[in-house]
Amino acid sequence: MRENDAVTSATRQPETPASAAPPRLIATDLDGTLLRDDKSVSPRTVAALAAAEEAGIEVFFVTGRPARWMDVVSEHVHGHGLAICGNGAAVVDLHGGPGAHRFVKVRELARDNALDAVRLLRDAAPGTVYAVEQTYGFYQEPDYPKLHMETPDTLAPAEHLLAPDAPGAGEPVLKILAYHPTIDPDAFLTLARLALGDRANVTRSSPSALLELSGPDVSKASTLALCCAERGISHEEVVAFGDMPNDVEMLTWAGRSYAMGNAHPDVIAAASGRTVANNDDGVAVVIEELLARLP
Repeated sequence: MRENDAVTSATRQPETPASAAPPRLIATDLDGTLLRDDKSVSPRTVAALAAAEEAGIEVFFVTGRPARWMDVVSEHVHGHGLAICGNGAAVVDLHGGPGAHRFVKVRELARDNALDAVRLLRDAAPGTVYAVEQTYGFYQEPDYPKLHMETPDTLAPAEHLLAPDAPGAGEPVLKILAYHPTIDPDAFLTLARLALGDRANVTRSSPSALLELSGPDVSKASTLALCCAERGISHEEVVAFGDMPNDVEMLTWAGRSYAMGNAHPDVIAAASGRTVANNDDGVAVVIEELLARLP
């Protein structure tokens, strides 16, 4: 199966009620969804994830976060979970526990595409600054703000960071982060998608004007579809949760999907259902209801 087929052939069919298929996999975003605003996983949510796994339902974390930020949740999948990181750019095995994650799938952004995207977006939105996320490195331009938890490995213009002789040139580029200090976040997303065309997939998960640029066919939905196809799981057997525009494709693809009470309007429109906010354990509320209806 080609990667595109895994997504385009797995759209929700209106004549088949999504609720008819018992769930086999739960796909949940992290920030603003599974995690509370203080980045904790509540005891109720931990218990709900454990109960789902005990019932034979696999749990995938599907996040824009890089793999190295997965320690916050890896202990809650009880040694047998996978995480789709970087908005679909990588699949990481969490079996080893915190600090011992292993890449099992990488869907990189080609450096030529990344360079084209950087130049085109800088022309379309002067003042845009960039950071480069790789499998084992994080690099940024000098004017890129301190938005992330770590200190960058190198400070340099994006064109230098993506050059053939750049630091980390031997490691795949997972995504480019593009920040603008003054443009409205949704307007910046629309502008970038028009400017970049098919050179990259553009989305956002931050409340600020911070965009995330991945490979042209890379998204949470497309990578989740590939992982499900490998397991013989259909989209109708997937329950998904999210709160921001980078979740829209995944929520549209899944047989059942839930926008959080705190979700972006585009997410509410895309999902087949809605739950309460992340701070009120909205994911756990739905999982408990699903488990209660199992035979």
